[in-house]
Amino acid sequence: MPEIELEIDPSQLKNRKLGRILTKLGKVTREQVHAALEVRTNNPANAKKKIGEVMLEMGLVTAQDIAVALAGQRGFRFKQLSGLVIPQETLRALTSEAANVMRVVPLEIDPQAKTITVAIGSHANFQAVDNLRMNMFAGYEITVVVSPVADIDEIIRREYAKKTDTVDLFSEVNRAEAVKNLQGRGDSIDVASLEDAGSDNAVVRLVTNMLAQAIANGASDIHLEPFEDEFKMRYRIDGVLYEMKTQPKEIAMAIVSRVKILSKLDIAERRLPQDGRISYQLSADKEPIDLRVAVLPTMYGESVVLRVLDRSAVQLELDRIGLREDELAKMRLIINKPNGIVLVTGPTGSGKTTTLYAALRELNQVDTKILTAEDPVEYDIDGMIQCQVNLEQELTFARLLRSFLRQDPDIILVGEIRDLETAQISIQASLTGHLVFATLHTNDAPSSILRLLDLGVESFLLTATIEAIVAQRLVRRICTKCKEEFVPSEEHLMELSLRTTDIQGRTLYRGRGCENCTKSGYKGRMAIFEIMLMDDELRDLVMQQASTAVLQTESRKRGMRTLRESGLLALYEGQTTIDEIVRETISSGD
Repeated sequence: MPEIELEIDPSQLKNRKLGRILTKLGKVTREQVHAALEVRTNNPANAKKKIGEVMLEMGLVTAQDIAVALAGQRGFRFKQLSGLVIPQETLRALTSEAANVMRVVPLEIDPQAKTITVAIGSHANFQAVDNLRMNMFAGYEITVVVSPVADIDEIIRREYAKKTDTVDLFSEVNRAEAVKNLQGRGDSIDVASLEDAGSDNAVVRLVTNMLAQAIANGASDIHLEPFEDEFKMRYRIDGVLYEMKTQPKEIAMAIVSRVKILSKLDIAERRLPQDGRISYQLSADKEPIDLRVAVLPTMYGESVVLRVLDRSAVQLELDRIGLREDELAKMRLIINKPNGIVLVTGPTGSGKTTTLYAALRELNQVDTKILTAEDPVEYDIDGMIQCQVNLEQELTFARLLRSFLRQDPDIILVGEIRDLETAQISIQASLTGHLVFATLHTNDAPSSILRLLDLGVESFLLTATIEAIVAQRLVRRICTKCKEEFVPSEEHLMELSLRTTDIQGRTLYRGRGCENCTKSGYKGRMAIFEIMLMDDELRDLVMQQASTAVLQTESRKRGMRTLRESGLLALYEGQTTIDEIVRETISSGD
């Protein structure tokens, strides 16, 4: 196997400065490192350059020397893969999708000894390495080597070509004349050139393939990110970001222009944020999928995030969003109240909108008028009047809510309570006989009270209006196709403050990794809930401005399960893993 052998163990190079590593490898002298540092210090044009770039420009080292040193800096060996023949049984350790999404190639595997060697194209690809260690090859001793990106891409193109031609498409885009015409022109690029690049056949096919692959893999977001010397594409799958192939920065404009054309945005505008939508149809027999497009100008170009809004993949029925039987009964009791405020809280991406849509769909009857104020409107629901916030036109949540009260609604949805004005109008609406649903960004249900008090809402108004607070998180489900029993170590249990005795008689599970889940061990996500029902005693505590800890303690006495406790139930039922619960929840003692 072609390999650059190091006389020095890579572990001895880990975390050292690049100049020191190159010196130890015998590639440069100390004097040459000092000379490079002086060149960088004395020349303002080099101030932002890395020392490796300076030494490369000075001719002291080669690009391969830098690659070897950077690999050693992370404790990895550097291995060239050109001409390497990898056994098919080894290649099958990763699916085509996993290899392409993570830019990883398996080189050697021994299932009996539980050892595997993999090659990554970048020493900084932490996400892929962590995913391999925690999910796909949990329990394996993993050896990671860094290899030239070109070698990685060639193997993926050659060995996994049956399922994807992304690598070839990137090559075509890089060769396209319309794309080459954009290089080195900076702000002088005219609209016609951008349109030509965005309409180039290779660019069109690449963007189409990118969208299809993201949707097929169940991605919720696609990130297109320009940097000083490169262009990155990342997919968010089940809440985790995976990096695709890093590309030269020159193709960024062409791909962004194509996305702008599809979303009917202004191609010529590159200095202001823009928002748009794309309706994408995978095949004639499937419903179109909406993609919400957000374009943001940065130092090195425009960053684009496409949010995949696939209604067919989202459960918009209250009994299908993950509520347990007792939680479902509580939710139905809450949403059928004649008036008051129901808060749903959690961080961005925790499924709040889905829960609210599911509740509203159940309430959406001919005799009920529902108005929503959203930023933005994610799903078009028949029978509901949905309005989008537009800050450019000064159409804020507060302004929409004032107008809503003159529309004779029965139920109002406030996308997010962000300020005192919005909170006050929501309270006014509930006091005048309306049922108001709203979201907040807090860690748990009890802390929502403190958040509203901090905004300036009077405690007596909170006690008069809030009926319930629902906190939620999304945790990844264990893949059912490769689910296996798992005996955690004591250290593993300690992350959840559990003892060995706590799991006696229980069987825990994890995903081994298979083609169904792209070797991640997870497939899909489920919601866990914390439902805090207000009663007279809790209202008295709010009037006394009791602490969040006190409110939590009293709510648990009344049957509220914390997010951590809901997560543990999912763990004991074999639906998720310890790692997921630790990642998404805070213990009651934290």
